[in-house]
Amino acid sequence: MQYRQLSKEQFEALHEEFAQFLATQQIDATEWAMIKKDKPDVAEEELDLFSDMVWEKVLNKTNYLEHFSKKNINLFKCNEKKIFRIVVEVDKPDFDFFSDKDYQWFLDNTNDASIQFFKGTKTYDKERNLELFDLIQKGSVVCDGKLYESILKLINQSKII
Repeated sequence: MQYRQLSKEQFEALHEEFAQFLATQQIDATEWAMIKKDKPDVAEEELDLFSDMVWEKVLNKTNYLEHFSKKNINLFKCNEKKIFRIVVEVDKPDFDFFSDKDYQWFLDNTNDASIQFFKGTKTYDKERNLELFDLIQKGSVVCDGKLYESILKLINQSKII
C-alpha cells in the first residue's frame, strides 16, 4: 500500500465508486460479501488497492495545501517538479489563528512588526504525491490556493521579505 486505507466514513461516501471498482474486477455484491467473510485478507487487499487509487486521483489534482497552527500558517503551492512554501508567523502574546478575531486582526494588519513572512522553494525529495500525502498526514489540507496567492501578492507588492 502506497498511502493509507480510507476510513469507514470515506468508503461509505465513495460506495458507488467502490462498487464500480469491484465491477471492473467482475466482483458483484454477493461475491464481495463472500470474499469479506471467507477471505478477509483478499478483501483487505481490495480495500487497499481502491484506497491507493482514490488517493492517487486526489493527489494528482492537488495544487495547493495549507496548514494552520496557533501562531503559524504554512501555505504550499505544489507544481509538478517543485513545491513553493510561504510561512506566516505572528509573534504576539495570546495570538491564535484559530480565533476569528485574531485571524481578522492578521488580515487587517499584515504590515505589523509582529508578523513575519518567509518564502521558500524546493524540489521534491521523493515522488511528488508521496510528499503531498505526507503533508496531509501531518495536518495540511487541500485548498483552492486563494490564501497562498493573496499572501504572495502581498509579499511581492510590499517587498515584505
